[in-house]
Amino acid sequence: MDKIVVTGGVPLEGEVRISGAKNAVLPILCATLLADAPMEIGNVPHLHDVRTTARLLGGLGAGIGHDIEGGIVRVDPRTVDSHLAPYELVRTMRASVLVLGPLLAKHGAAEVSLPGGCAIGSRPVDLHIKALEALGAEIVVEHGFIKARAGRLRGGHVAFEMVSVGATENVLMAATLAEGTTTIDNAAREPEIVDLADCLVAMGARIEGAGTSRIVVQGVDALQGARHDVIADRIETGTFLVAGAITGGHVVATHARPDTLEAVLGKLLEAGADISVEGDRVGVDMRGRRPRAVDIVTEPHPGFPTDMQAQFMALDCIAEGTGTIDERIFENRFMHVNELMRLGADIQIDGHRATVTGIGRLTGAPVMATDLRASASLILAGLVAEGDTTIDRIYHLDRGYERIERKLSGLGARIRRIS
Repeated sequence: MDKIVVTGGVPLEGEVRISGAKNAVLPILCATLLADAPMEIGNVPHLHDVRTTARLLGGLGAGIGHDIEGGIVRVDPRTVDSHLAPYELVRTMRASVLVLGPLLAKHGAAEVSLPGGCAIGSRPVDLHIKALEALGAEIVVEHGFIKARAGRLRGGHVAFEMVSVGATENVLMAATLAEGTTTIDNAAREPEIVDLADCLVAMGARIEGAGTSRIVVQGVDALQGARHDVIADRIETGTFLVAGAITGGHVVATHARPDTLEAVLGKLLEAGADISVEGDRVGVDMRGRRPRAVDIVTEPHPGFPTDMQAQFMALDCIAEGTGTIDERIFENRFMHVNELMRLGADIQIDGHRATVTGIGRLTGAPVMATDLRASASLILAGLVAEGDTTIDRIYHLDRGYERIERKLSGLGARIRRIS
């Protein structure tokens, strides 16, 4: 099993190109199932989850062409002849449940394995099921599968009791081919929802309000093939900007979307960084200074993203002062705390709140990644720790960061992958 070794103490300097967004490309690839003609998706990051999604679509019968170096995936959904998403794939990637809405809307049937447990907390699929039932689907859960049937779905009113990105995506995709109008209230507002809607509109869907809490979809009879380029990954961007800040360096992220980063950039400003934004370039310059501790409260977009919580905890570990981090999205997302404490961090946990008191220096040690963003936080801590930090179970990293060790090396980090 691969590991990453980081030798700390180098301020990062330079430019890093941001990849397409993991959290946008997965639902967009699932949306290709709705089309009556081939689809071409560009700016696709080279990630394990993308390969898993391609395998899932191929298992349903779709034709798949993957140009890894060009960042392009071509999907021909006309040959789909199966409605089954098996446990073997779904258990490795919860986003597999996003084929439920497209299969149901396009083919009138879907059988999708229940995702099972999740390392960062429960993410129940009941919101997905209730939303699709509001469009006329008949759904039962038995033998570990969500089994859904429908004639043509019909427009309806979906009011989510809590904000859910995945459930919003599933019902949004299903509603594009439903008969009549669908209104989605308390919809997720993330930029990745907007990107999915933009792709669906390019296919001929009629959607208004994406990016707001109310989305209205006028169903159409068919969707065509289209080309769509995936939005830049705001979490990858934020991670590299924090890497610049935590090391006292100067990092510029290119091919980024600064307009999706307001909450993160605001906290970097609070930490004492100079921020520059020019077009698709966003930079952070700490000018050799030690960052100041910041308080974080995770919330649905446009609040502070839960996917950046662990990275800012790493920053608080070596900052001046004490910062508090309130995790309000996932109930089990502090598993990186014990690993950061192995590096010498001073962190106290009380329920969903972590109190982090900054210390002068961390010291390298062997640590273990517990989930995707926790992996990134351990790399960030390793960048400022004295000596070597060896991070095990980095397969989590490869799910959501494209060639992270190469990109960090290009900024001057002493980092290497070992088998």
